[in-house]
Amino acid sequence: MTISGFSMGRNVSKLYYPIKASIESILPIVDEFVFALGDNDKDDSTEAIIKSIKSDKLKIIRTKWDLEKYPNGMENAHQTDIAKSHCKGDWLIYLQADEVIHENYLDNIKSACEIHLENKHIDAFLLKYMHFFGDYNHYNDGRGWYQNEIRIIRNDSEIHSFQSAQSFRRIPDFDGLSYRKKEGTSKLNVIPINAFVYHYGWVRPPQLMQKKKIALDKIHSHNSSETDPNIFNYGPIGCLPKFKGTHPKVMKDWIEQFNWKDQLNYGCEYQLNRLPMKHEKLEYRMLRWIEKTFNRGIHLFPFTNWNIVKP
Repeated sequence: MTISGFSMGRNVSKLYYPIKASIESILPIVDEFVFALGDNDKDDSTEAIIKSIKSDKLKIIRTKWDLEKYPNGMENAHQTDIAKSHCKGDWLIYLQADEVIHENYLDNIKSACEIHLENKHIDAFLLKYMHFFGDYNHYNDGRGWYQNEIRIIRNDSEIHSFQSAQSFRRIPDFDGLSYRKKEGTSKLNVIPINAFVYHYGWVRPPQLMQKKKIALDKIHSHNSSETDPNIFNYGPIGCLPKFKGTHPKVMKDWIEQFNWKDQLNYGCEYQLNRLPMKHEKLEYRMLRWIEKTFNRGIHLFPFTNWNIVKP
């Protein structure tokens, strides 16, 4: 059995993605790691950072992004598919540039891949998520923050990245363009495994968080206003749950760079200079209270782009 890791990105370094930690987190269990490196700005150092990882498992595929051909976030899926197409493993582990796997879960992942290698009824594995928000001591489990997602897939030519690369789907006779089309596609058969993806995409200095938000808006064809603030307002993170576990060891140096505590609101009072995010809206905060009180914290009516099956 062989396992490939893969990812993609453009201007990853200048937008404060922990790409080195992300790759290093699964290197011990993969036979190769493929990264689709986009046409970065001249002041971006993503390539140098990746090459600083001294491993012959790394493969860099240089690509160009075309947001007109792949609008509404579909370029993310297209780039993910490019990286996937260069993978040779039986199983493929996909990590976005701000996602990291804790070393405590590596054995669980490798074991699941070995056990179900010959079970062709299983297309993929479903992992759990921990979304850190604002700093490394708080996480966001509110509405709009998915609790599970597909991150390990079988190396099957009919399985493609889906929508804005959040998930995967079976797309026979794929035209190479329609990453948001559901007609003629099908959900993957998955097995949940005990492994968390630690998502650090919302832990950045507020100035860089705003730059990342603007970059994502452009990818998804949303217009960013010139009146948008230069600093992202995380809102009252004091109301969020506190993280009581440990971070992956590969994140140690990255976390030590945290220096924006004085720019965060550790209270519970909403003082926003932007439109509220989904988890901040009153109706969804009430729904979240119901979920935590009566449904063991599991989201009601979640996004489920998969079929959970028995082994």
